[in-house]
Amino acid sequence: MSSLPPGPRMPRALQAIGWTQRPLPFLERCQRRYGDTFTLRILHWGDWVILADPDDVKKVFTAGSAVGVGVANPLLGPVLGPRSVMLLEEPEHMTRRKLMLPSFHGRSVAAEAEAMAEAARREVASWPLGEPFALWPRMQEITLDVVMRAVFGPEPEPRLDTLRQRLRDLTGWMNEPRNLAMLAVFGPGWVTRSRGYQGAMVPVEEAVMEEVRRRRAEPEREDIVSMLVQARYEDGSPMSDRDLRDELVTLLSDGPTSTSLAWAFERLLRNPEALGRARADALDGDGSYLDAVVKETLRLRPPVPVVVRRLLEPMRLGGCELPAGTTVAPCIHLIHRSARYYPRPRLFRPERFIEQPAGTYTWIPFGGGVRRCLAASYAEMEMKRVLRTVLSTVELRSATADSERARKSAISFSPDRSGMVIAERRSADPVGTSTLAAA
Repeated sequence: MSSLPPGPRMPRALQAIGWTQRPLPFLERCQRRYGDTFTLRILHWGDWVILADPDDVKKVFTAGSAVGVGVANPLLGPVLGPRSVMLLEEPEHMTRRKLMLPSFHGRSVAAEAEAMAEAARREVASWPLGEPFALWPRMQEITLDVVMRAVFGPEPEPRLDTLRQRLRDLTGWMNEPRNLAMLAVFGPGWVTRSRGYQGAMVPVEEAVMEEVRRRRAEPEREDIVSMLVQARYEDGSPMSDRDLRDELVTLLSDGPTSTSLAWAFERLLRNPEALGRARADALDGDGSYLDAVVKETLRLRPPVPVVVRRLLEPMRLGGCELPAGTTVAPCIHLIHRSARYYPRPRLFRPERFIEQPAGTYTWIPFGGGVRRCLAASYAEMEMKRVLRTVLSTVELRSATADSERARKSAISFSPDRSGMVIAERRSADPVGTSTLAAA
């Protein structure tokens, strides 16, 4: 008889609290006691076999249709919807993925990069000087601006301002600590029953589908929503309204890029030597150090701690024969912090990615295999462009003495004080800062 690997013997309810409230220390404690393979039994979400050996992760990521879909974050399912490419089973997932790929890879990289820089410049121009402010919400504004332009096109349309505000309201509801606590107690089913969720989500859905109807009447446009409306499966059929709703909400929901940017600045401001090298690269470099900063940030603070898959066929992992139907979870957090692959793993040291390229199965912030995040390269490019723009425009320093801890948010883990910083004009090169708000 197949059996799952050992794991904590705590009641399921206590494991759910540990997982939803302090998942990173919880995972580390389990690894110290049980090794690289262990089972969590979580109320509302079932049994998960955690995998922290890259060889096992490789087997899962390269298994193709033998591994089904799972939800890395229990809040994602109710928000994104069952027809999101992130949640579809095989083989339908691959069919949808092929349909969506042109939306990301058929776009001008140069045009997108400049749009990202321009969004950052506009946001930086509004920052107060000489007084503390939270950086994470400012990064959210940049990433919202970027994704709105990509999805709906570069032309300013006043009606989209309403959708922007509705997306902010939805993000606020999702990140409300009380709602995250309720999710832990009552499980993902509570989300769809919540009046607060319905009040935040329904206006977003209505505005998104109104744009779908507009694009059907204006087929010549080249933004992502128009490309999805015009896309056809191999049999010639279009995506359904439900499919379009779920894919567009997936694209527009507050993703982890803003959180990763907040962490990049938080880590740089605690490490003066790295900050100096990053600023020099931003002003007059080839971008290689900024690329290393992005990779090191995503190593230390990956968007999610695990990616979850369901086995559609039996598989041997961690020395155990796991039956079909088992939920397995390659653990990004534990692999990224292993001293076997990263000397002094808790140290923020971007140079490690200049000395040695990121490993295929030891650096996995976007997952891997056929289910690797569609927008991975886009997110990395956005981070580099925003870092370059901010570092070359203003001087930043941390507003607090101590490093910020990771706090659970809806999609990712944010700095627990939202990245408190103080901005000043760049004394050596004030060009481009004249519109900054006065202190």
